[in-house]
Amino acid sequence: MLILTRADVEHLLTMTDTLAAVEEGFRQLARGNVVMPQRNATQVPAHNGLHLAMPAYVGGEPGALTIKIVTVYGDNLARYGLPTIQGVLLVHDARTGQVLAMLDAEQLTAMRTGAASGVATHYLARAEASTLLLFGAGALGPAQLQAVCAVRPIQQIQVVTRTGAKDHAFCARMSATLGIPVTPTRAVQEAVAAADIICTATTATTPLFDGAWVQPGTHINAVGAYTKTMRELDSTLMRRARIFVDRHQAAQAEAGDILIPIAQGELTYDHVAGELGAVVNGDLAGRTDAAEITLFKSVGLAMQDAVTAARLYALAVAAKVGVEVTL
Repeated sequence: MLILTRADVEHLLTMTDTLAAVEEGFRQLARGNVVMPQRNATQVPAHNGLHLAMPAYVGGEPGALTIKIVTVYGDNLARYGLPTIQGVLLVHDARTGQVLAMLDAEQLTAMRTGAASGVATHYLARAEASTLLLFGAGALGPAQLQAVCAVRPIQQIQVVTRTGAKDHAFCARMSATLGIPVTPTRAVQEAVAAADIICTATTATTPLFDGAWVQPGTHINAVGAYTKTMRELDSTLMRRARIFVDRHQAAQAEAGDILIPIAQGELTYDHVAGELGAVVNGDLAGRTDAAEITLFKSVGLAMQDAVTAARLYALAVAAKVGVEVTL
């Protein structure tokens, strides 16, 4: 079994590789070539924690078979100085079931989540979109910016966080990484109105902004709210937007951004246009005109982990990276 550390993952896994893997994963999902049970979530209420088990099999040759064990502890950073999201992932040989690798899943999760936003942006955002607004500067933030910048000619990025405590350091780091201006802002209404693309990657339980501020033609990637009691977007925006989800089953079980307004009688699920995979596979139209507001709502799929980890494992073997152990 090959052991890959976070440093190994960071060294090997590029956004270009991740985008290609995740796009193909959505295509295979639309074609019915993915077996993916709904993830099992175990609440740890005494510690504001969540333990998730996420298995998936993606068909093809040689195929991808993985399971990710991930924890989400909202108080970790403030209490212990630890990451909110931690996890490990096992890569199996789809033909034999043999365990091929165990790897740190924190960076992989951020990269595959960013790549999903990148794929959605590629298919749904206006081609000339050049201004990007990010809500949240946590573990998912950098990959959101990298992915969107990989598929659209972004010239300016603004960042909004809940406290603003680490905004300047995050923006300086991302500006140096991306080579474009990345600036913090507390003027939320103005930033929302000026954005061509908005990414929300927070642990919010109430809407981050007024949906009436979003301008026609905007594309939104909402990836932060991953349970039925969490939401980043208000009912106004949900009603205005053409909504695409990563998977109907997952959205109907976990997407608070959709489920809460439905429970309040402000939306019906019929308002959801379809799955992103159907757009990738050419079965469903994405953006239909320049003024349309498009919205990709994702709660995260084990399929994304599987295809990304399979690509990473192949890269590691080719580069002779990692430590082999026998259990």
